[in-house]
Amino acid sequence: MADRDPQIMLEETATLAPPAPADEATAKRKRGFAILGGVVFAAALAFGGYEWLFAGRYVETDNAYVAAEIAPVTALAPGTVIRVAAVDTMQVRKGDVLLELDPADARIAVAEAEAAVAQALRRVNQTVETGTALAAQVQATDADIRRKQALVGVAAANLARARLDLTRREALVSGGAVSGEELSSARNAFAAAQGQLAVAEADLAQARAARGSAQGQSNANAALVGGTPVTDNPDVLAAKARLDRAKLDLARTVIRAPVDGIVTQRAVQVGQRVAAGTVLMTVVPLGEAHVDANFKEGQLRRVAPGQPVELTSDLYGSGVVYRGRVVGFSGSTGSAQALIPAQNATGNWIKVVQRLPVRIALEPKELKEHPLRVGLSMSATIDTGAK
Repeated sequence: MADRDPQIMLEETATLAPPAPADEATAKRKRGFAILGGVVFAAALAFGGYEWLFAGRYVETDNAYVAAEIAPVTALAPGTVIRVAAVDTMQVRKGDVLLELDPADARIAVAEAEAAVAQALRRVNQTVETGTALAAQVQATDADIRRKQALVGVAAANLARARLDLTRREALVSGGAVSGEELSSARNAFAAAQGQLAVAEADLAQARAARGSAQGQSNANAALVGGTPVTDNPDVLAAKARLDRAKLDLARTVIRAPVDGIVTQRAVQVGQRVAAGTVLMTVVPLGEAHVDANFKEGQLRRVAPGQPVELTSDLYGSGVVYRGRVVGFSGSTGSAQALIPAQNATGNWIKVVQRLPVRIALEPKELKEHPLRVGLSMSATIDTGAK
């Protein structure tokens, strides 16, 4: 070590010595700027890629709520409530008994309608038999007409013979061959023959009138029967229709659920008298629920029916995602549907962004796994598929 060159040792010492503090700070600043530039570049690249791939593709809103076609349960026939089998929050199936009305009046109405049907059948059968009798009566008047036509012929022949006899005697009166008594007798016989012919002709006219009356009654009776079977007679059909109506009213004394769902707003008690059309309760069909999402008008530029939608509810949180599809758009905005629509008639320049309800259908399987309730808040994101 002692034999080494001092100049060389000085250079090695200078090489191994730490850099000055100013140089180290400069290097750190350069590295920081380089890292910052890289981060900014990466962020710009990510933002540009997002804008290119996804910007405008998804539209979302948290102004969405669960809705359903609520089914009101109404009394279709008047009556007194004798049993209520459903309460609020009860889940029912289509056809389940919800309540019953007193069936006594309806049963009496059915019995009366059945008696009316039997009476109508008897009347029609009687009309049919009357038609048979009237047809026989027409045939009898035909025979009477033929008999009286024959009598008219006999009277006409007697008149002709009496006229001939009178003519002969009148010719012999001047020669004294016929006495005045014989002539008078011949004249009387001729007059009697004329009277008998007139009577016979009157009887024939009367028989023909009787036949016309009988034929008219027969035709009228045939019109009532109509050439149809007894069971198809209008009177019988009308009585049967009243019987069907009475049976329907009897069946309506038992009120059943129109759809599957949850009972709400029950407004009836045992002993209450209800009229036809009274709303007794409502059934909410949760299995057919949908979502009404209120999007801003500027968000709907690329939205169309059939597009997929992802939804989350405040009830279950983001861990449960519903998949639906756009069904259609409302015909008016929410403000236009309000009880008192907003009117900007003051001349100000403030534009209020409107929201249009969009109907979104939900999958029944997902609704069955995670039931919703009408009115719950939802968040909806529509995939428009646009870049």
